[in-house]
Amino acid sequence: GGETSPLQCISSLVRRAALTHNDNHFNYEKTHNFKVHTFRGPHWCEYCANFMWGLIAQGVRCSDCGLNVHKQCSKHVPNDCQPDLKRIKKVYCCDLTTLVKAHNTQRPMVVDICIREIEARGLKSEGLYRVSGFTEHIEDVKMAFDRDGEKADISANVYPDINIITGALKLYFRDLPIPVITYDTYSKFIDAAKISNADERLEAVHEVLMLLPPAHYETLRYLMIHLKKVTMNEKDNFMNAENLGIVFGPTLMRPPEDSTLTTLHDMRYQKLIVQILIENEDVLF
Repeated sequence: GGETSPLQCISSLVRRAALTHNDNHFNYEKTHNFKVHTFRGPHWCEYCANFMWGLIAQGVRCSDCGLNVHKQCSKHVPNDCQPDLKRIKKVYCCDLTTLVKAHNTQRPMVVDICIREIEARGLKSEGLYRVSGFTEHIEDVKMAFDRDGEKADISANVYPDINIITGALKLYFRDLPIPVITYDTYSKFIDAAKISNADERLEAVHEVLMLLPPAHYETLRYLMIHLKKVTMNEKDNFMNAENLGIVFGPTLMRPPEDSTLTTLHDMRYQKLIVQILIENEDVLF
């Protein structure tokens, strides 16, 4: 973009200081997404306020918030990226923490809006979450969220079949670049599931939960409270914690190294983790 003057630079530093003290930002930490950048015209580093020398690739720019710094300075910038909505093009397929910071929400809007709709009209629907909706309509919902954000209309007059909405929610989780249960915690969850003593197992699961990034933890917590409500309507919808575990295990967790063998081997443990989270949501979260 255009030039940055030392004055703009100072105002950028002030802006960043103000952001860190802004109370209505959910204070999830987020790392910057720096990419090498060629600046046109003179630019100053927004970290050290010194000039960025050279004609090409003078520094790096965060593609989520637009912060411009020297390459060396980028190692020292704190994890205070506040994504700019103008730079975040999509809702689906966007990193979970990046999305909630860009929209300044506690959880991804897709999760809140779909769950609200499902709880309003779907809890008694037979096979809820197990029955698949029509793929093209699910893709329509995804496009609506990508285009209209929280203004997306997913009401019954547009999508009378509740399985479209459950499908759109499951797709949102599957499309995440880092699953709700992160790659970093995956094997720890699987190990916890393998503990035979139920009390020790619950304790182990609780310890691993504490390792999740805050936005992931909050999303999982909210989803489990919802799925618990689903199981409380089991006599109508025929869905218990185990059935939901089968559906949500592979949706919420994927092994870091994508091998079919690992996936097959871990499936019963993925199911068990989700089942434990649903059955014990009141003590775990």
